[in-house]
Amino acid sequence: MNKSALLAAATAVATATALGLTGAPTATGAPTAAPGPTPAAAVARAKAAIADNLGTLRATGADAFAVRDVIVDKDGSSHVRMDRSIGGLQVLGGDVVVHQAKDGAWKGASLTLNRSANIGRTPKLSIVTATTKALAKGYKAEGKPSLVIEARKGAPRLAYLVTTVGTQADGTPSNITTTIDALTGAKLVSEQHIETVTGDGKSLYSGTVPLDTTAATGGFNLTDGVRGGGTTLDAQNKTDSVLCQVFGAGCPVAVKFTDADNHWGSGANSDRATAAVDAHYGAATTFDYYKNTHGRNGIFNNGKGVPSRVHYGTNYVNAFWDGKKMTYGDGDNVVAGPLVSIDVAGHEMSHGVTQATANLTYSGESGGLNEATSDIFGTMVEFYSNKAADPGDYYIGEEIMKDRPALRYMDKPSKDGNSVDCYSSGVGNLDVHYSSGVANHFVYLASEGSGAKTIGGLPHDSPTCNGSTVTGIGHDKVGKIWYRALTTYMTTGTTYAQARTATLNAATDLYGASSVERAAVASAWSAVSVN
Repeated sequence: MNKSALLAAATAVATATALGLTGAPTATGAPTAAPGPTPAAAVARAKAAIADNLGTLRATGADAFAVRDVIVDKDGSSHVRMDRSIGGLQVLGGDVVVHQAKDGAWKGASLTLNRSANIGRTPKLSIVTATTKALAKGYKAEGKPSLVIEARKGAPRLAYLVTTVGTQADGTPSNITTTIDALTGAKLVSEQHIETVTGDGKSLYSGTVPLDTTAATGGFNLTDGVRGGGTTLDAQNKTDSVLCQVFGAGCPVAVKFTDADNHWGSGANSDRATAAVDAHYGAATTFDYYKNTHGRNGIFNNGKGVPSRVHYGTNYVNAFWDGKKMTYGDGDNVVAGPLVSIDVAGHEMSHGVTQATANLTYSGESGGLNEATSDIFGTMVEFYSNKAADPGDYYIGEEIMKDRPALRYMDKPSKDGNSVDCYSSGVGNLDVHYSSGVANHFVYLASEGSGAKTIGGLPHDSPTCNGSTVTGIGHDKVGKIWYRALTTYMTTGTTYAQARTATLNAATDLYGASSVERAAVASAWSAVSVN
């Protein structure tokens, strides 16, 4: 049964099933060990526990909770992620994860809301005025603004959620949601939903790689039937117009790649299929990494693949995830070549994983954590790929860059000239690609430790912000800890301090409260000044 069916069935689960603690007697009369709760049972008992824990959840009787995801651990513990609404209005930043033991005992909740969001719900501002305040020059509104309660920044406020679309200066599509205070007209939170990495068969970067394709008229096309039908398309150097984004009309047609003998690319950029090889391999490898390492069946955990487009725009030095698909530019061959390296592919697809789980808001400290999550898992995918042509390392985009060694550096983020190595109170005011440095630095230290070494043939040298010496536990363990924290403990507004708590909880779950792994996580966070 799929997740949606399980969640829909939750309301029909009998109390005995939801709260049953013992198994059936054996032939000798001795009870067997009780299995953990089903996802449906976990949902039912989480909902039942809400009324007794309103204070912890910063809730009143007016708060309603809708289930978005559920995780049941091997030991029977459950973690139910829910979105909050009040009076029919979505509470942005009001999401929670309810944690319960196998026997249904309350183990706590993860949330960022620090007070009740049950406020007055009568606006003074008109929709037209709110839309005008949200629009930037050259942008258009998409859809009708909705009333929400904005609780991601400061005290909860009644607001209009306005979506606007346009084109960024470098040609990247832009899709921004902005909340406008429905009483005062003040702009509250703006979030860019086109998430990018600036700069990044026979492939360009990974050597000769295996590809899963589909037989078609005239030969084969780049559709991966093994991984849910993910397909790689040629954007024909066209870009998405505002009309396309708003109305879905007049969109440029991305065409399928075809090949007669199923041997793709030449390893040279002059062959348009070569970049497609990298993108298709990157999508497949990222799919496999999440499935084989974390048990996640596709980006949205539904078994389906997602599309990739290559050859987007002209001299386009970027790649982006738009909520549904990946898109890669060819670069300008001055700053960067085609942005289809394995870590960039893993980076972009991991934005989708974040979107489907914690949904970290793409601004402030949570935005830095969002961007870092993609750098972290892009790096983990590169290690997982384990290709001699592009071995694992902690440089981001080292294969694509022409004018410098890499786009970003996890061992010492400040080497890029913009990112920060250490946490400070103002880090949330930086661009998310630069505030991500704190989490990237943490992951490097937790994985490899401090000091100088060579990894993947590249020099790495990681200092600490507090002068300490850190011993790493390996990237495999750190990747599992970060994934557990992301999917189980982080919420939309998670800050760096809360990320420390989330990863410590995750390390405890995976390795134990007194484990070397948990101690390493604590030391690495302190080493980047998150205490």
